Amino acid sequence: MANITGEVAATVEAHPERLAVAYDDHEVDYQTLWGQVGAFASGLAEAGVGPDDRVALYLPNLPQFVVGFHGTLRAGGAVVPMNPQYKAREIEHLLSDSEATVVVALADLVPFVEEVQDDTHVETIVTVGGETETGVDFESFLGDPNFETVARDDDDVACQPYTSGTTGQPKGVLLSHENLRSNAAVAQTLAPGEGIRPDDRMLGVLPLFHIYGMTVTMNSVLFAGGTYMPLPSWDVQQAVDVIESAGVSVFHGVPAMYNDIVGNDAGEADLSGLRLCGVGGSGIPEEVLRGFEELYDAEIYEGYGLTETSPVTHFNTPDAGRRVGSIGKLLPDIDARVVDDGFEPVAPVETGPVEEDETDLDEITGELVVTGPNVCLGYHDRPGANEASFTDHDGRRWFHTGDIAYHDEDGFFYVVDREKHVIVTGGYNVYPREVEELLFEHDAVADAAVVGVSDDRRGETVQAFVVPTAGTEATPEELKQYCLDSLAEYKHPREVSFVEELPRTTTGKVQKFELVGESA
Repeated sequence: MANITGEVAATVEAHPERLAVAYDDHEVDYQTLWGQVGAFASGLAEAGVGPDDRVALYLPNLPQFVVGFHGTLRAGGAVVPMNPQYKAREIEHLLSDSEATVVVALADLVPFVEEVQDDTHVETIVTVGGETETGVDFESFLGDPNFETVARDDDDVACQPYTSGTTGQPKGVLLSHENLRSNAAVAQTLAPGEGIRPDDRMLGVLPLFHIYGMTVTMNSVLFAGGTYMPLPSWDVQQAVDVIESAGVSVFHGVPAMYNDIVGNDAGEADLSGLRLCGVGGSGIPEEVLRGFEELYDAEIYEGYGLTETSPVTHFNTPDAGRRVGSIGKLLPDIDARVVDDGFEPVAPVETGPVEEDETDLDEITGELVVTGPNVCLGYHDRPGANEASFTDHDGRRWFHTGDIAYHDEDGFFYVVDREKHVIVTGGYNVYPREVEELLFEHDAVADAAVVGVSDDRRGETVQAFVVPTAGTEATPEELKQYCLDSLAEYKHPREVSFVEELPRTTTGKVQKFELVGESA
């Protein structure tokens, strides 16, 4: 398979008049969408974008993201998706590291691009939703809709999303055309029966800058000939109204979204059209799952994946059954193992889930490692990270997820903890080191540690423990606002606690488990 836009081209051939994208009063069929994608690719070519060049999409869930994504691939380039909640400080590294030459940005976000442009390779700014002094309007940027798609190989880079590590420095994940194609094809099969169908409508509230929204919602439904219905932001009542009024049949969300629906007490809404409700990003509390299913005639199926795996590796499928508390079974063509420190397999338990407080987890758990056509090529310009994250074994290349898991003899897998200190809040990943480094820049902060604390709605929230600099008088509210001014809203500490000192080991490492206990 060459350029994955061929999958969209095949859909256009089969269903030219079917509705492809619906947003408010904006509706386009597949034939029209394909013309827009070609016109954007033509505009990129005129701007000098060719094979392997990077194009950054700095947008919420809008039709222009769909066009920009597939237009970039059609031009032979690679997409660099950027969270529209990010500010100048956060996008500077993404733009400079990726060497993106074109940025497609919401007009309100253009000032952040302008602030860092001189320190990047950005030459062209394409604006959506308003005019700016330095950018060119999206519609004006479009060229010839009959652009000839640039051929690409399976292992050519199609997308370079960024994910942070324990150092706090975001790493570019190199996802190939085959990575994205194979996983979107698998995601199509998750719906009952024949999988996603041309008559399905997918609610696209998961952010498109994130691989979950990109692959499992946008690409899976477009490859199947269904309708993608983007929502730029999460609003529980709006989402419920759209599901009911538009006849949405497939919905993927994070646990916080389902919690909001339950808490909104929208039980009178008719959501009977839903034939698949998927959840990922973090484990969903059983109380939330049961509460949703008591209100509506729809079951929630949990899955698992990472940016590096395009993303889905496991899923509780309607056809194969589900096991509450499990991330599900392996998907086709993907393999996973639970291994010990010597990469030896850990034996499965007879049946899961186990009672964790009554089980010696050290005896049954290990690190979850994954291999398959969905596993990324590696990290951009990070040889050290590549060496640490991949192991060649049995003639295959395995990715280390950093998650601690066990599995049972029925083939279900269970994640119990994370080796990495990532905080998962509302489905978003927050890496403590990034927030800590920002806090360290404040004159009033002598020392700081950031942890995730349990939260009924978001799963976890961010809390900072700060040792104040002598003679300073900063308040918790001031430090929270300081973080909010430079970071996406979900990353900033919801709580800031002042302490005399941080608990540390003899080697100087902060004992964060003590801080989590202190905040309980």
